[in-house]
Amino acid sequence: MTEESIFVIEETTESMDHAIQHYEVELHKIKAGKATPSMLEGVKVDYYGAHTPIDQMSNINTPDAKSIVIQPWDRTTLHAIEKAIINANLGFTPSNNGEVLRINLPPLTEERRRELAKKAKAEGEAAKVALRNIRRHANEAARKLEKDGIAEDEIKDLEKEIQTLTDNYISKVDKIFDHKEKDIMQV
Repeated sequence: MTEESIFVIEETTESMDHAIQHYEVELHKIKAGKATPSMLEGVKVDYYGAHTPIDQMSNINTPDAKSIVIQPWDRTTLHAIEKAIINANLGFTPSNNGEVLRINLPPLTEERRRELAKKAKAEGEAAKVALRNIRRHANEAARKLEKDGIAEDEIKDLEKEIQTLTDNYISKVDKIFDHKEKDIMQV
């Protein structure tokens, strides 16, 4: 393999790794009934005119698998945090005791589990589309190399290598989804 071919493979592998990492991050946002502080990621509180993430203004703990406790550093922000969580429409309502907010996660119904599994599958399909787009770009780069004087056999080998990479990464997406689906459907 020429240096240019190796560069195309390395660049393709790096891009596909990023696609897999993005998929795992998206799946991490899909929670299957287990309380984690990351469930509140992305919730921003209107704090003196600035939209501030909850984790930057409070301690977030999970004393057990079904509850989250939010203890703000400034108690005057309790109502603002409560309002932000309700407005985020996460599917649960915090209870305010004047010092902390408690969130008790409701048990997941079979219907909700199926919805979550469907969402995970849709994220998997999006990851596969991203991988195929990366393959297309890599194949275009390979064809440009052919115009630059690289042998046709070398380009065919490079395209086979790119396809093998794509197949391996799509297989990774399927394995990650299968694991997540089992986690979601487990009662």
